[in-house]
Amino acid sequence: MNNLLVTNSVSKNFGDFKALNNVSIEVPKGSIFGLLGPNGAGKTTLIRIINQITMPDSGNVLLDGKPLQPNDIKYIGYLPEERGLYKSMKVGEQALYLAQLKGMSKAEAKQRLKYWFEKLEIGDWWNKKIQELSKGMAQKIQFVVTVLHQPKLLIFDEPFSGFDPINANLIKDEILQLRNEGATVIFSTHRMESVEELCDHIALIHKSNKILDGNLQDIKRNFKTNTFEVGLVTENENRLKEIIQQKFDISKADFKSLNDDLKLNIKLKSNETSNDLLTFLTQNAEVNHFNELIPSASDIFIQTVKNN
Repeated sequence: MNNLLVTNSVSKNFGDFKALNNVSIEVPKGSIFGLLGPNGAGKTTLIRIINQITMPDSGNVLLDGKPLQPNDIKYIGYLPEERGLYKSMKVGEQALYLAQLKGMSKAEAKQRLKYWFEKLEIGDWWNKKIQELSKGMAQKIQFVVTVLHQPKLLIFDEPFSGFDPINANLIKDEILQLRNEGATVIFSTHRMESVEELCDHIALIHKSNKILDGNLQDIKRNFKTNTFEVGLVTENENRLKEIIQQKFDISKADFKSLNDDLKLNIKLKSNETSNDLLTFLTQNAEVNHFNELIPSASDIFIQTVKNN
């Protein structure tokens, strides 16, 4: 696999506290990589090491196959969870200043800022001070200055914080578009629904250790339990449950339905298929709901953390 970013056995201590313990991740080019974990797990420390804000005690970081160098910062765009805009500066003045820190000329920065301000419909904010903007409005400015220099690696730490649902969807669509145009994204969040929508690969860090990583769909397959939720119509629910229990493991299911039916979770054995189950059910009842239970990113997150 062609990786843009690799961390090899990265460790970091702060006094007696071990923030990271031999953490290795591989971020494929052109992917959205979810960096997940509970508060205090070590995610922000790893992000700060990638951004060279702090240095690892051991291990190394490779960018595009080469050891990370100080001037590689121009290839990285970082949106931190704690925003860093100067509240008393005007929006346009500050955006130009930050763009030039990333190596852009003033003329080039103005041209790209014009594109983004028009795209996000924020052109009339140019002469406003940051302190005059709402949290969501300031977040849009921070997003623009993060992506403005067209970095090949984008790191977003809780990018939807402060956004209403409409603007959260707007930024989500822009992140997907940047990925489609060739950017690689590291995405750190507590919003598991965003992980489902955006991430191709994930790594889960817990108590300074990486405890899970890989392609998200592959991980979901590994966590499947071969369980199906079904809704059944029958004149005798107790009798139907007895018939099903003779062949399968069942438990009560809880899902929304327009019908007043018998709701069950049915677990198959390894040698049984969904067709076997469906055939059996249709011989004994009317089936109006049949769905395999696929673990969500949230389910996987909670189960893995509990197990560790």
